[in-house]
Amino acid sequence: MAKPNYIAIEGVIGAGKTTLAKALSQRFNGRLVLERFDENPFLSDFYKNPVQNAFTTQIFFLLSRYKQLSQLHNYDLFHETIVTDYIFEKDRIFANINLSELEMRLYDEVERHLASEIPHPNLVVYLQTDPSTLMRRIRKRARPYEKKIPEKYIENLSEAYEHFFFHYTESPLLVINTDRLDLENDAVIEDLFQRLGRTVIGTEFYNPDAMLWG
Repeated sequence: MAKPNYIAIEGVIGAGKTTLAKALSQRFNGRLVLERFDENPFLSDFYKNPVQNAFTTQIFFLLSRYKQLSQLHNYDLFHETIVTDYIFEKDRIFANINLSELEMRLYDEVERHLASEIPHPNLVVYLQTDPSTLMRRIRKRARPYEKKIPEKYIENLSEAYEHFFFHYTESPLLVINTDRLDLENDAVIEDLFQRLGRTVIGTEFYNPDAMLWG
């Protein structure tokens, strides 16, 4: 099967990005690059008081994501498969929701200088998920700093993601609805693995075999 050499998995908090990225990196025998969200010292305070802590949280994420993804140039993207659980552009989705107009101007200046040095994936997988499903998964995994996430925030974030990917053209895009998919099921992962081995042109939507749905 054909093998994409840089796959990025995206979706709202709770969509299953990391779970799928880990599984696919094993299937492709590739290099896994995970977002280091737990290293952000401002994240817990952000969920307690978003207005006061949004800018420091966002800038930390921006610089952290830049540092990670700019290092992909050091890998052999012609002979090695890279799988990440985010794209650099996701940072702007969150910034547009969380930052004030003045903060956004400063953010734009920083982001513009960094973005040009980031390699683009040759396939992005967007895990489309209903906000109610996302909230159920967030509650189930019970990360301490996520306990204060309001459902309205997840709804707004879902709308922002939908808008972003409706207009996304930087890389081939495969959209998969995961509301009833068990991304820890081997049959589901094998099905997705086989689909990712086939060329994606522009934006395509994929519904796994009905037998794989829970």
